[in-house]
Amino acid sequence: MNSNPRKRWFGLILVSFVCMIGFSTPFQQFAALPNELRLFSGQMKRLQVGVPVHAEVTVDPQMLQVNGMSKQSTSVKLSEPLSLQPSQSGQTDMKVKLFGKIPFKTIKVHVVPDLRVIPGGQTIGVKVKSAGILVVGHHQVVDRNGSKQSPGEAAGLKLGDLIMSINGTPVNEVHKVGVLCERYGVDKQPLEVTYKRGGQLNRTKLSPVYDEDDKAWRLGLYIRDSAAGVGTLTFYAPDQGVYGALGHVITDMDTQTPIEVGEGQILQSSVTSINKSQTGEPGEKRAHFVKESKVLGNIERNTPFGIFGKMNEAPTHSYSGKALPVAFAEDVKEGPAQILTVVNGQKVERFNIEIMHVSKQSGPATKGMVIKITDKRLLSKTGGIVQGMSGSPIIQDGKLVGAVTHVFVNDPSSGYGCFIEWMLQDAGVLMKSSGKSDNKAA
Repeated sequence: MNSNPRKRWFGLILVSFVCMIGFSTPFQQFAALPNELRLFSGQMKRLQVGVPVHAEVTVDPQMLQVNGMSKQSTSVKLSEPLSLQPSQSGQTDMKVKLFGKIPFKTIKVHVVPDLRVIPGGQTIGVKVKSAGILVVGHHQVVDRNGSKQSPGEAAGLKLGDLIMSINGTPVNEVHKVGVLCERYGVDKQPLEVTYKRGGQLNRTKLSPVYDEDDKAWRLGLYIRDSAAGVGTLTFYAPDQGVYGALGHVITDMDTQTPIEVGEGQILQSSVTSINKSQTGEPGEKRAHFVKESKVLGNIERNTPFGIFGKMNEAPTHSYSGKALPVAFAEDVKEGPAQILTVVNGQKVERFNIEIMHVSKQSGPATKGMVIKITDKRLLSKTGGIVQGMSGSPIIQDGKLVGAVTHVFVNDPSSGYGCFIEWMLQDAGVLMKSSGKSDNKAA
């Protein structure tokens, strides 16, 4: 008769014990063992488990060593870090058995070829010509009758549209548009305009209007074909002859539309002065192009993670000229790090920062980490992150892990960074794996 109460008490005690175990830190760390691991061949990785139990780890010894042992099964203490040393690229399974008997987890291990790049930090001049003519505004044209109109606006052209051709003639320079307007305006012929909006090609027709004030044929559009500025080189990959810079997309200053690159160049640049950042007012690097005839590389792509192209030789004025290993996104951690950047002339210097927060990203996304400048000398010189610093490489534990991308307007000592993995993918040197904020591009 008393067995049921005893069973209930025993059940409650058992449930409480399981709950305590489940919420304990060691169990949570153990349960947090990843389902997949990505490693670079030849680069050791330490896997922290922190559980006071013994286990047996089984791997392919030709591909992966555990704690320096080249054998299939290795007895390990999970209270101590596991040392994983991949020796060749490929895929394998790492099986974990508790106490050498109880199957617990099978981890998929992906080993990719070793990759090392030369970190940048150099200030570069950027010149970009768009793949067409960008519409950046409308204006009224006064015709012979004194009335005002904008043929382009009436034809449905909007800010951010990219004009690709006029009457079948490709256009990528503003002066060509003027020549075509004059030709077809005099002949009283309409213009068939092919333009791109949201990645889709569209067509519209309009007729130029003769501007009595300017004595010229007009479309009633403000247009632009190029942009120029200053940024920072992030890396140079010598084996592939390519580079990455900026860490964020180049947009038109009026429309905030990403510029579709037709052609472009990066040039040597020298910092002449710095306008310090203040709360609510980001500062900037002031620089000039050293030798406009000295082209460092071309610009082939403008993506959410920066600009990319070919560079035929290693850039000068590097911090050490030594190639560094790179880190996957999941290997970046909160804690001390450094950035490489220029604050005077062309000298690349190293400054201390703190990675305050790391976002878990399974695929390419911006704002991967929050960083804070802790180096007193840099804070004294710049007030924190300034515009023109975007692209400055972030180094942690001897690896290139990311790049500075944005400054927080209300706290210029802090800002965002992106993971280097996404930049390397956009540069084509690393294969791709299967809320409103108050910030501004640095």
